[in-house]
Amino acid sequence: MDEDIPFFLKPIEDVQTIKGKLFPAHLSFRQLLITGPPGAGKSTMIVKLGGWSEEGYIDLSLNKWWSAQSLSLRPREIHLGFPIVGLTEVHAVFDEEWLAHGQRNKVDFERIVLPPEKKYFFSVDWHNRYVFEFVLPGAEQLFEQRIKRAKKRTHHVDANLTRSTVEDQLDVYRQVAMYLNQHGIYTYVREGSDGVPMQLIESH
Repeated sequence: MDEDIPFFLKPIEDVQTIKGKLFPAHLSFRQLLITGPPGAGKSTMIVKLGGWSEEGYIDLSLNKWWSAQSLSLRPREIHLGFPIVGLTEVHAVFDEEWLAHGQRNKVDFERIVLPPEKKYFFSVDWHNRYVFEFVLPGAEQLFEQRIKRAKKRTHHVDANLTRSTVEDQLDVYRQVAMYLNQHGIYTYVREGSDGVPMQLIESH
């Protein structure tokens, strides 16, 4: 992905209502995978939808991640493992190794494996098997949500939280949302669990 491409959003006009929440009109309920950084509101969305409560995980550098067992039950909250420039192993944004890296992390896009396009009538259409909803609040909102949550000591990922960590995690999720969308995997953004579905665009 061209790192100079800005991250712009606009509301999706063609929508439907599912369990009181707006979603893109073409989306099937069972296609939905909800992802985003810690504290963004993923679990809140899953509870409202009555989706699969157990969190899943996929390593985006792993061949055939799209056929992982963790994706078979949907709607579902999914944590992403990112290949990062300067780090050999793939990590989620809350892993100790990630946090210890000590710099703004850049996604190593060459190591992300993309599902194949459908070639034959009877082959699986992996590009349309899933729809990714990225829950991405603004940095200030997300930081405040996590600081408030940290006081309850319910999530260890909120310990020693800084604003720069929140910004770094959001930036990586934004990079990958745009990358997947550019490569034909349907992706949209919701700016918090109470937000509306937003389309990714490359310019105003």
